[in-house]
Amino acid sequence: MASRLNPYISFAGNARQAMEFYEQVFGGTLALNTFGEFGGEEQADKIMHGMLETPGGYTIMGADNPPGQPHQPGNNIAVSLSGDDADELRGHWNRLSEGATVTVPLEKQMWGDEFGMLTDKFGISWMVNIAQG
Repeated sequence: MASRLNPYISFAGNARQAMEFYEQVFGGTLALNTFGEFGGEEQADKIMHGMLETPGGYTIMGADNPPGQPHQPGNNIAVSLSGDDADELRGHWNRLSEGATVTVPLEKQMWGDEFGMLTDKFGISWMVNIAQG
């Protein structure tokens, strides 16, 4: 799989409705995973990760903000880098990390992939996900 770059939108508890709306607007295939599917009890029915892949080649990702993270409309979009080329994605992570604020270190997560989040030195939020196997 080639690496992909796409928007990742944070929602204040209405990610399911928003992602279903975008599916109606753009068409395509929508996959939704809840916090509960990965053992999160506090927001079990909320969306931990959603991905819409459209016939036109767009990919839109989104999720409900986890507990304790503020929702900031206007600042609720990050850039997502994902794929299975670990060397390429780690290289991007390492370069983006220079002068950045790392909010989640790039390491194995409960869903099995390596994942990290940071805000680069220009104030842009990035998420990197390296798919495992």
